[in-house]
Amino acid sequence: FGKGMTVDSQLLFIFALTFVINLIATLAYSVRIAGTRTRRIAVSLSLFNILVLVSRTSNSFQAPLLAKRVEHSLLIGVKGGITADFRWLLFAGTLASVVGALLIPTFQRVFGRAVLAFAEYRSVLRLLSHGFSREGLRYLAHSARFPAKENLTQLVQAPNLPKPVILFNVMATAVSGVGVFASLYAGYLNPQLRVTASSLAAIINGLATILLFVFIDPYLSILSDDVVEGKVGEPQFRRAVVWLVGSRIAGTILAQAMFIPSAYLIVRLAERI
Repeated sequence: FGKGMTVDSQLLFIFALTFVINLIATLAYSVRIAGTRTRRIAVSLSLFNILVLVSRTSNSFQAPLLAKRVEHSLLIGVKGGITADFRWLLFAGTLASVVGALLIPTFQRVFGRAVLAFAEYRSVLRLLSHGFSREGLRYLAHSARFPAKENLTQLVQAPNLPKPVILFNVMATAVSGVGVFASLYAGYLNPQLRVTASSLAAIINGLATILLFVFIDPYLSILSDDVVEGKVGEPQFRRAVVWLVGSRIAGTILAQAMFIPSAYLIVRLAERI
């Protein structure tokens, strides 16, 4: 019973790590909004890298813990339970994306204030100290907002960005969300090739990275610059962000459907290498 409790606690910890990774990825969209409003896009992206470090640290813990969990399941001969574990972790990605979408109005206000404050303090440590001060916490409470109804209804309107960008964002989110999980599960399906299968995660995540940096990020960057230059209005930009956030949530849901087929595909690739 004690061992079972330890395993459950481990799954809860991995769930939390997965939640943090996807929450930060969703909040990244609000950084663009804060950057266009403050006219300091470069500073905004630079400060957001602090949270990116948190995400990458969580990622570095997630994979080894999951690998150990798969190894433990193979050792004790558990059948089926590991599949449910991965389903829960994929759900953590969807839950985090939804929570992140709800936090965007609050986060972009707080982050925009941090960007402007950095011009005064010019030190990340001083900025963090101010953020956790009584004044900073008071501003955080005052900035709390729920998404406006108008932003939610924009999802039923025609998007003002190319449909391929939305489709690529769905696919990039789904592929990156399922990459590590499917590779580890493939090693569970064929234990003799589990090292090869887990190594293929880098290739899968590379495909998601290509979609992100070739098709999605450049378009969002040029759209941000157009807002700063006055070529595109902020309402149009917010609608684009709403659609990108919505497509990200759709991608995390699609990852559930792709999980098992992707794992079997990885097994086949591992056998043919």
